[in-house]
Amino acid sequence: MNGINKILRAALFAAAAAALAFAAEQLREKHQDVSATVDDIEGQIMALDPVTRAGVLTRLGVDSAKAVHDKVH
Repeated sequence: MNGINKILRAALFAAAAAALAFAAEQLREKHQDVSATVDDIEGQIMALDPVTRAGVLTRLGVDSAKAVHDKVH
């Protein structure tokens, strides 16, 4: 029985390691997607004329402040 327990533990450890590696890869891919999206949004904002850009950034700031305020209260 002792040998079977060792084999079972080793198999469970290997399965857990594989699951962790898979999760890490998924997280890395998601991080890359988010980074690319942020870069794209920043590029679009920077392409706006200065007045429009200021308006967009102001609106984003107001919306973010409102979201935080609503979440706190």
